[in-house]
Amino acid sequence: MYTCTGHRAAVYALAHGMTDRHVLSAGGDGWIVSWNLDDPETGRVVASVETQVFSLISFPDKSRIVVGTMHGGLHWIDLEHPEKTRNIQHHAKGVYDLKVHGPWLFSAGGDGVLTRWLLEEARSVESFHLSNKALRSIAVAPGRRELAVGAGDGNIFFLDLETLALKQTLAQAHTPSVFALCYTPDEQRLLSGGRDAMLRAWNLEQSNPPVLHSEQPAHWFTINHIVLAPDGQRFATASRDKTIKIWDTATLKLQRVFDPIRDGGHINSVNRLLWLPGMLVSCSDDRTVKLTVDC
Repeated sequence: MYTCTGHRAAVYALAHGMTDRHVLSAGGDGWIVSWNLDDPETGRVVASVETQVFSLISFPDKSRIVVGTMHGGLHWIDLEHPEKTRNIQHHAKGVYDLKVHGPWLFSAGGDGVLTRWLLEEARSVESFHLSNKALRSIAVAPGRRELAVGAGDGNIFFLDLETLALKQTLAQAHTPSVFALCYTPDEQRLLSGGRDAMLRAWNLEQSNPPVLHSEQPAHWFTINHIVLAPDGQRFATASRDKTIKIWDTATLKLQRVFDPIRDGGHINSVNRLLWLPGMLVSCSDDRTVKLTVDC
């Protein structure tokens, strides 16, 4: 495990960099930092904003990024042409998650609003008020033509991916809030994690509403993020309890735990994960980015 240092505040977001060997991180200092995975000694600040960054995502071409801030702004940043950067104040509160699908960007706001944007034009197309609490996570299932959104009221909302029509609501999926969502590769189950530290799997096949497939107390505190391995056979969970856990996707059995003392892991809440071929990248309230090889 290698530790990347340089951020001056908690790190909340990770994204693919401009090449397959670069990763971007962002957080409370407003910096967007590029790390070279082959030479991670020094990060390079490639952009900055004047407030805390809660979410970050790369365009498919990797030369442009979108940054979501604590005040609800979306910064559209061209890494090769910084002068083209646009700041759009949109959500009334923080932007907690961003997802790209095809020509669209979806943003989840602390104001309970989900917005669809035209990616190339940085233009909002439509917004839907889903909850009176913050929207915390988005997951996309292209095969199901479906979007799942987790909220601070404990609900998971399932929307049509093309029309954004609300298909169904899974009430009180977690107590009190849903922080993490991830579809399995076959899209037959949805994995969810929340402030209750529970890991749940929902059966989506021939069930309306989804049926609880399994549940287990996966962490001591909030599950902040769930991410699949590149091959889909495993997934990882990140938690406020400072640990990262690796699970078998098919059986949902725990395979490995990375903790602060034994493995030199994070010493504060683990906020976000990015799983690349041969490497799991994590970021934390401890102001570091860690690279775990061959996990």
